[in-house]
Amino acid sequence: MSAHPWVRPYVLTGGRTSGRRQLLVHTLVSGREYDPAFASRLLPEAKALYDRVHIVSESVAELSAHCGVSLGVTRVLLSDLAAGERIEIGPETTSPYDPRLLERVIDGLRQLA
Repeated sequence: MSAHPWVRPYVLTGGRTSGRRQLLVHTLVSGREYDPAFASRLLPEAKALYDRVHIVSESVAELSAHCGVSLGVTRVLLSDLAAGERIEIGPETTSPYDPRLLERVIDGLRQLA
C-alpha cells in the first residue's frame, strides 16, 4: 500500500514530520468503532492503517511494516486518527527495557571488543 515513488512523504502528512502525539515504536494501537464511510474518504496509506488496527492491535512499528508505510508517516497518520478519536493509542509508557540492564550489556560488549 505504499505511495507511488514520486509521492513524497511530506505530501501524505501535509508537510508535518511529527504527529500531535509522540508515538514510540512499541506503542500499541487498536481500533475503536469502525466507520466504513470515514474509511472510504482516507488516503490509501491512512486507510490501510485504519483498517489494520480494526483487525488486530499492533505496535506502531508492526503497523508500519504490515501496511508498507514508512515509520515517520505512520506516526503522523496514527496521531491524526487518534486526535479524531478514530483509533485508540495505548498508554504512554517509557521503554520496556531496564536502562541499567542495557548499560550492563553495553559494558559487557565493550569488554569483549
